[in-house]
Amino acid sequence: MPSLSEHSSPAHTHQSTSAKHSHTHSEHHQMMIHDFRRRFRISVLISLPILLLSPMIQELLGFSIRFPGDQYVLLGFSSLIYFYGGWPFLTGLVSELYNRQPGMMTLISVAISVAFGYSVATTLGLDGKTFFWELATLIDIMLLGHWIEMKSVLKASDSLQKLAEMMPTEANRLHHGKAQKVGIDELNKGDQVLVHPGEKVPVDGKIIDGVSTLNEAMVTGESKPVKKSTGDPVIGGTLNGNGSITIRVEQLGENAYLNKVIHMVEQAQSEKSKTQNLADRIAFWLTLTALTVGFSTLFTWLILGTPFVFALERMVSVMVITCPHALGLAVPLVVAISTSSSAQRGLLIRNRSAFENARKVTSVVFDKTGTLTLGNFGVTHVVSFDKRFSDQQILSMAASLEAHSEHPLAQGILQKADTEHIEIQMVQDFKAMTGKGIRAQLGKHQIKIVGGGYLLAHDFHPPETAVNDKEATLVYLLVDDKLAGYITLADEIRPESYEAVQTLQALGLKVYMMTGDNESVSQSVAQKLGLDGYYANLLPEHKCEKIRQLQHQGEIVAMVGDGINDAPALATAEVGIAIGSGTDVAAETADIILVNSNPKDIVYLMRAGRQTYRKMIQNFVWASGYNVVAIPLATGIFLPWGWVINPAMGAVLMSLSTVIVAINAQLLKYTLRH
Repeated sequence: MPSLSEHSSPAHTHQSTSAKHSHTHSEHHQMMIHDFRRRFRISVLISLPILLLSPMIQELLGFSIRFPGDQYVLLGFSSLIYFYGGWPFLTGLVSELYNRQPGMMTLISVAISVAFGYSVATTLGLDGKTFFWELATLIDIMLLGHWIEMKSVLKASDSLQKLAEMMPTEANRLHHGKAQKVGIDELNKGDQVLVHPGEKVPVDGKIIDGVSTLNEAMVTGESKPVKKSTGDPVIGGTLNGNGSITIRVEQLGENAYLNKVIHMVEQAQSEKSKTQNLADRIAFWLTLTALTVGFSTLFTWLILGTPFVFALERMVSVMVITCPHALGLAVPLVVAISTSSSAQRGLLIRNRSAFENARKVTSVVFDKTGTLTLGNFGVTHVVSFDKRFSDQQILSMAASLEAHSEHPLAQGILQKADTEHIEIQMVQDFKAMTGKGIRAQLGKHQIKIVGGGYLLAHDFHPPETAVNDKEATLVYLLVDDKLAGYITLADEIRPESYEAVQTLQALGLKVYMMTGDNESVSQSVAQKLGLDGYYANLLPEHKCEKIRQLQHQGEIVAMVGDGINDAPALATAEVGIAIGSGTDVAAETADIILVNSNPKDIVYLMRAGRQTYRKMIQNFVWASGYNVVAIPLATGIFLPWGWVINPAMGAVLMSLSTVIVAINAQLLKYTLRH
């Protein structure tokens, strides 16, 4: 399964489509916020003369402003606020009806249109009272609610724009040993770039000269500066420390790490999840309920012989109260906050439904190497079985093949060869055998480097002395399909793994390990970590089978792997979690990506999934639950006891509900930090 970094794009492209889209979307959102703010402020100013000229307000406050034609002046101001302040809702009504999805805008538009139409009719001679002041205050409060809502959503999504702005616009490209300041869009893959102390790394690349410490906190969530030297990857947008480094450009444009982050977070935020679809369905039926109850209230009061203006006021109150404004905010705002906060923590959510499913997980299955362990292998033994080859020749052949591999074991073998001053030989027809090993032609010999699972599958039987080292990982060398020797490499368990396993088990989850490593090493790691179980000597297809077995037992499984060898297992599990750092983010089969290969991030993920879902449900309950009390009050059922809600009070309650939902969603930031 190809990694994200393998999908190339033109090297000269700097800013990705997703980054541009994020910027454009943010600008559009800002324009809408400014528009609502301007309409709100102007509408409030227009509302002042409407309130002063309204007979009911004059009666309540005990003053009188009367002059010839004053009712027509009131009509003029009210017409202005209806068409100017109410314009976003009226156009929204047209859009919703065109898409055959009546919703919030339909409710608001019907409410203000009925109020305006009836008041115009009474001004022109129809018996009854006008309630232009209710119309004005309703529009004012609706505009204020929309303004607050859009500001909240934009604030929650700000981290995307911050990520896009992290990338420098210029770089010091080396040309014949001299640094030239050029725009990022002038760089090409393979160019060499000089990064001075205190500068931001302009692009994704690999250090070819120099040593420094880099602050990667914004990108990976790692608070401590990370020491980097020759051969280490660096990420564009990170801050260089106290040393000058020269990097070779590796990724640009769509392939740049930050652009991938922006794209994934945007995708997760915009994706319709099951919870969001539920919110849409509730809003749709709430709209139909509001229209039905509203008109039923109107006709009921008319049948009972009440004045038309009273019946109309009851209907308008019902429609305003039932407006699913807060419901429309309940899920999107929580999702925006959770995905953005998770991205800053180093969790990239590619599949929102899988993120929501994290709360249901009952079993977490880890790959071993580089996940539960550090993956920094050191060679402890080199042993030859074949009299034709010495131990040193076994190491030489292994190092020659591993020079073309990116597996964690390769670095340990190459480091040992370098220490022994063994020359790396040229190989031909190199090929990685996914989940099994590597092979290549070296001179006249066909060489394979494989694990214990391959030996079992092909009926090889190594001598007993080859499996006595319980603390080490063994790789075997096959020369012309004959077992020639083995190399043992020791790995260390990550310090974070102990706490991660204990915390996951404390949350009620079962923790397993599946690995292609041998039985002895697997058993040793499992015992030290206190795992609920482990499976050793597994090929990729075997991992899928084991996960299916757990699923058949009723377990909801989260699989944590490197995203390449574990790709089939990641796709099989309900939640596929890929690990990796820097530009090697993960395979496309993963639902969620952990930038830091830190098992403790799995704990954060499980808790974040549960807290996010809980916050969504809280918002659902508040956004729709208050209608149980408010709608009966709005219809006037309790009028004999003096309990009734007018349209303006309905608008206040509806907007208050929206504000509470927005504040409750913002509290998720605090919850996720703790």
